[in-house]
Amino acid sequence: MVSTAVWIGTIVFIAGLLLFDFFFHVRKAHTPTLKEAAIWSSIYVGIALLFGVGIVVFAPAGWGGEYFAGYITEKALSVDNLFVFLVIMSSFKVPAKDQQKVLLFGIVFALIARTALIFVGAALINQFAWVFYIFGLFLLLTAGHMLKPDDEGENDANNIVIRVAKKFIRTTDHYDEDKLFTRVNGKRAMTPMLLVMVAIGGTDILFAFDSIPAIFGLTTKTFIVFTATAFSLMGLRQLYFLLDGLLDRLIYLKYGLAAILGLIGVKLILHALHENNVWFINDGEPVKVMEITTQLSLTLILGILLVTIVASLVSPKGKAITAIRNAQRYADRYLDLDYESDPRFREITYAKLVRASAMLRLLKEDHRHLIRQEPELLEKLERAKVIHDEEFAGDPGAQRYPG
Repeated sequence: MVSTAVWIGTIVFIAGLLLFDFFFHVRKAHTPTLKEAAIWSSIYVGIALLFGVGIVVFAPAGWGGEYFAGYITEKALSVDNLFVFLVIMSSFKVPAKDQQKVLLFGIVFALIARTALIFVGAALINQFAWVFYIFGLFLLLTAGHMLKPDDEGENDANNIVIRVAKKFIRTTDHYDEDKLFTRVNGKRAMTPMLLVMVAIGGTDILFAFDSIPAIFGLTTKTFIVFTATAFSLMGLRQLYFLLDGLLDRLIYLKYGLAAILGLIGVKLILHALHENNVWFINDGEPVKVMEITTQLSLTLILGILLVTIVASLVSPKGKAITAIRNAQRYADRYLDLDYESDPRFREITYAKLVRASAMLRLLKEDHRHLIRQEPELLEKLERAKVIHDEEFAGDPGAQRYPG
């Protein structure tokens, strides 16, 4: 049993981290450098690991293993969240310097949504053992859904919530820094920033329904569920910028996550059978079945993630998809003057575009079919080259597009 003092201290510490993140990093709009993102991402991972070590040392035996299994699983699911965040912010063309605030809002909203579901889930589990069956079947269905072919419109930011908001609330197509509302011709109007946050909040709720049953399959201790979930979300903002341009490389991540969710779903159902009191299953008596231990779960989760990441990084198809999507993404960013106004970061974007364009030229013929609307993409690359050459005319040190 975790004391009230420990609960309060933990919540205050996590809230302090979020406030520190806001006041020292997010409050002043800016685009974080790769170095900044790497340092702070490492710090947040280090804090989560140290917290886990503290649980191993001071908590009862077995708690540490459950925390680390939960943290690793939730962290992997959080990386999957980043794909959708990337799609949403690209769809709304959120300026680079304002993306940190959107991400921090997403993290805070995700923490609130998941905390609510944690306590609801814990209450249900304590009262009704059959809930394990529901959670297990839900995770198996989710795993099966992940294995379906990608739907091009599945992550479109212009979802029904956004369409309804646009219909009933006056909106503007332009950002006014990071303001949620602005005035157009003297009338109050909603900016795209508010729509972005609505879209992010909606996806957070959907992800919570996958995340919470998954971690309850690894531990039923509310304190472990809460802390593993909270610390997995810490540093997600920095990780977004650290993995910029590399997220597309993890082409097998969804298969790894499907395997992990499937594993946890089976674990939950086996546990439900072991604790069975449902009258139509074995006359309401427990069923003697093998249960998957926390140690085995942790080993399998780490193994699945390792195989998934290595396979993605060495995959020729993964490299091709990364080059294509990076070329598209960096071309759109460079051509959108509202995305980044700082000349230093525009030059960094162009340098990334140069590298992605060079990779495009090296694509094998059997991978070129992956390029959708190739003439349009090539036209964007040429426009980016012309704009860059005009901006840096006479500068012999400027990057040049390898056309």
